[in-house]
Amino acid sequence: MSVRVVEVEDGRSLADYDGHLLLEPAAAWLRARADKVLPSLRGRRVWMINSAAEGGAVAEMLPHMVALLRELGVEIDWAVVESDRPEFLDLTKRIHNLLHGAGEPRLDAADRELFESVNRANGEELASLLGPRDLVVIHDPQPLGMAPQIRELGLPLAWRCHIGLDRVNEATRVAWGFLEGYLALVDHSIFTAPEYVPGVLRYKSSLIRPALDPLSDKNRDLRPVEVGSVLAEAGLAGIDASGRETPARVERLQPDGAWLPASEAPPIGFLYRPLVVQVSRWDRLKGFLPLLEGFATAKSAAAGGELEAARLVLCGPDPYSVADDPEGVETLEQVAARFGELDPALQADVAILKLPRNALLVNAIQRASTVVAQNSLQEGFGLTVAEAMWKGVPVVASAACGIRQQIDDGVEGRLVPNAEDPAGIAAVLAEVLNDPEG
Repeated sequence: MSVRVVEVEDGRSLADYDGHLLLEPAAAWLRARADKVLPSLRGRRVWMINSAAEGGAVAEMLPHMVALLRELGVEIDWAVVESDRPEFLDLTKRIHNLLHGAGEPRLDAADRELFESVNRANGEELASLLGPRDLVVIHDPQPLGMAPQIRELGLPLAWRCHIGLDRVNEATRVAWGFLEGYLALVDHSIFTAPEYVPGVLRYKSSLIRPALDPLSDKNRDLRPVEVGSVLAEAGLAGIDASGRETPARVERLQPDGAWLPASEAPPIGFLYRPLVVQVSRWDRLKGFLPLLEGFATAKSAAAGGELEAARLVLCGPDPYSVADDPEGVETLEQVAARFGELDPALQADVAILKLPRNALLVNAIQRASTVVAQNSLQEGFGLTVAEAMWKGVPVVASAACGIRQQIDDGVEGRLVPNAEDPAGIAAVLAEVLNDPEG
């Protein structure tokens, strides 16, 4: 099966938000809004369609969104459309990069045939699940090629795009040109930032900012003892609270290129050393390499203070576990190669980690960070920035458009003007780490 309905299990309800001082008003607003909209949805089912059930912000966002909408009375399902053809995954990654303004600006007739053939097959399979009064919401470009089949059924179609670029270049022109015929079939579109909306959708689009779930395992409050316990169980503190050795679930890159359980490597210093931490997918556009170079530049000029004792932690999921991101392995290999070239003294102050899929662990890592970094070359939004701010952790991030939607420089965090400038990154890191009031 290329199309599968995802079973959604979520233990939270709106009542949980009612009990939180900061969240109760939002829950009340949502109920009031639902009361106005629900009559128009009676007898209709909403379908959320994307390309992966795990990995990335969309797959993280949809389960709880579906669960809450069901609680409010909406009939809604979530379906994932997949392909086992690596060339299709490579193509959709190229389109993704082009929409971010990166990559060779070329998509040809063979790419069109591949895109349409995979989506045509998936669209026919999806059609067997759809009812005559259903509504379909497609997320991002990968499944957008199913638009013709959906419109042939006479069903309303919305497209939610979580990516984009705040300027036009040849790469974005090629990508939007490739997608234009499918976009013409969309009834309405939803974007993260107004700067991302292409001309063909200018008069049929809305703006919805992505949002984190404050009560999820990734964001819920953790007491200091819980942070320490979660890190210990992951092998990042060596032993658990009772002093017994714990099986490591995190792998750490060694200077010789091997990966070892984190508990078998020298301690990183969570909970007692200043740490600059970036947690992201292994994607070139996340800016891991220039962040590493910027940290190295900052350390070479350090003269006392927090910066001299600081370590950089770069971490993300095992790239083989992210189904729709074929560039992840290549990016991690590039970061590993550069790490292997560092001076041994600097290697001791850098940790490269592969994380298991564990939202609570990400929460603990962010809360144990001195600074959360997000050095994206381009960023659709960047929920890691919102996560750090919710947790009260200082943020150093690039000035990519999605991040600028969240941070005014010097107010909610610090912005690096050029994510590919090691000297600029080093200057901001030094300023933040050595800030006596930080």
